[in-house]
Amino acid sequence: MLLCLPLLVVAQEQPAGKINLEGQWKGALTVPGGSLPIVISVTELAGGNRFATLDVPMQRIVRSPMEVQQRGDTLIFDAQQVGCQFVGQRSADGKELQGIWQQPGYKTPVTLAFFVAPKVDPKNFKFPPPYRVEEVTMSNLQDNTRLNGTLSIPAGAGPFPAVVLLSDIGPQDRDATFGSYRMFGELADYLTRQGTAVLRLDDRGVGQSGGDPTSTTTADLVKDAQAGLNFLRTRPLIDFSRLGLIGHGEGGNVALLAAAQPLPPAFVIALAASGVVGREQLVQRQAEAGLATAADTTKGAVAGAQQQLSADVRREAAKMRADGANVAQVETFLAQQRMQQRAEEKKQMEQLMKQQRAMLEIIRQTADNSQAQAIVANMLQQYTPGLDQAVARTSAAQMTTPWYRYFLEFDPQPALLKVQCPVLLLNGTLDAQVGLPNLALLEKGLRTNKRVLVRKLVGVNHLFQAPAQEWPLVGGQPKPNFSPLAQEAIRDFIRQQVAN
Repeated sequence: MLLCLPLLVVAQEQPAGKINLEGQWKGALTVPGGSLPIVISVTELAGGNRFATLDVPMQRIVRSPMEVQQRGDTLIFDAQQVGCQFVGQRSADGKELQGIWQQPGYKTPVTLAFFVAPKVDPKNFKFPPPYRVEEVTMSNLQDNTRLNGTLSIPAGAGPFPAVVLLSDIGPQDRDATFGSYRMFGELADYLTRQGTAVLRLDDRGVGQSGGDPTSTTTADLVKDAQAGLNFLRTRPLIDFSRLGLIGHGEGGNVALLAAAQPLPPAFVIALAASGVVGREQLVQRQAEAGLATAADTTKGAVAGAQQQLSADVRREAAKMRADGANVAQVETFLAQQRMQQRAEEKKQMEQLMKQQRAMLEIIRQTADNSQAQAIVANMLQQYTPGLDQAVARTSAAQMTTPWYRYFLEFDPQPALLKVQCPVLLLNGTLDAQVGLPNLALLEKGLRTNKRVLVRKLVGVNHLFQAPAQEWPLVGGQPKPNFSPLAQEAIRDFIRQQVAN
């Protein structure tokens, strides 16, 4: 999440009767003009922690982190970045979460059903892939963190070029799994079939990998990337002179940082990396998400709200026509309505960004976490009337984690001047998390590097999924897949580096 979004993993004292929430919980908010589907995904981490994210597909909100608290049998999910909160209980059979969804000016009951992935039909059995697959374990020797993952090696004698895949923000498994979509799993399969070995790792605190996600910073992730490269340098069948890094979101920035260090990779492929300072990323991302949710849940779903507004405008336009207005007058009226809507959205956005910057500045200027948390919790309650005090405190605590404080000061630009290896920068035109302007900022930062290729992928979103109309049908249902356009761009770039 997002994205470069804050790492919101709740590390708390767990009650004796801790509820296992592992999996996906799906439901829909009832709103004027329709319904708004939502998905809450929960991963139970090592040490009793949880990592949860919110997805609102109609708003293009993807993996927005949520904080999870359990008080007895009551569960509290708080999406601080979008100003939403769900408070409920799990049903006796464990198949539903029933409770209240609320945010400023909006409250509604909602039931979230546990989503069970469809069982694999034996008749759809897939033969083993035409390449070698190994479960591997390595260590980041700088802090002795154990990392587990999968190494896939093409068939043949080798030696083969190889890449390490680096995930976006938040603890993720080696496949970067999101629902039924396995972003890194699909990319690794494709590249290995195309002649490139791929190492993909469980993030710290996920699966069998060690480490504590709550204390991990971007600098630590750079060390993990270097550990992956060092591991590949020791492997037979791998061409140690052609080792690259492929990073998504924050992972793209991690790859570029690693390329600015001694023993850099032979090439870097950055998928939706950011070109702006960390705190500005947070301001923009959180303000946009908050604006979208506030507008759509008070007036309806995105489409519902627009349809309702359009219906009102159409009625007024029809009345104007009935009263004798000509085409030019009606068109002028419609244009004025659109301008007013854009002006109101801009005003709301500016207000949200102002509030966000104020909180982030308090954190930056207040070194003592307890003091910073007290001030920010109070600000959150002022900005979000009705926000539970305990939830506000938890949100404030997450905004002072080591990752968050580090990311506030993180500036990708200085290190870019030191990157001299070939770089491919990719961004989708439908990326609502990291916008296209970041490409120009990164390209400017890499201006001393004459081997930088920039590509804009039409119709591709932040998860590098192909446009929905191009998804394959699986069991009669469309299944999201990694954009073939992006796959080919990555493959061709790697082949070019090998040829050179």
